[in-house]
Amino acid sequence: MINFGFSMLYYWIAYFIVTAIGILHTIFNIVVLHMKSMKDSPGMGDGYYATKPWHPLYNIIIFPIFAAIYFSTIQDMTFSNVVATSVIWGTLTVIFDVFGWVIIKHPWSLTFKEFYVDYQPWITLIYIAIYASPFIVYGFSLL
Repeated sequence: MINFGFSMLYYWIAYFIVTAIGILHTIFNIVVLHMKSMKDSPGMGDGYYATKPWHPLYNIIIFPIFAAIYFSTIQDMTFSNVVATSVIWGTLTVIFDVFGWVIIKHPWSLTFKEFYVDYQPWITLIYIAIYASPFIVYGFSLL
């Protein structure tokens, strides 16, 4: 049986960590590697653009770790629990990203085109990684 509270706890921890790593990577590129920031160049700046290929990697590492931690809190990791967790985590990410990165305006917000067209293939790979994370953990549990 799915434990929605723990599922959300570990999902949000993973989401926060992945986001923080991406932001810190961008700051590192700007401050240490002296790449251009969004103030110095068009769009989000070279410091951000250089991190884009790394974003799916952050997700494919962090989300399975927290999926494993989550599944360790429930009595029986069934295939239906894995499917439910995948659908909830992946869909929540898609919905939250629309609001958090596009609709709600802030210094790092993007347009729909920037987020869903210009951010390809990275955003698609990120979503695949999040949807796949519970299945990855399930697969390892069968070994």
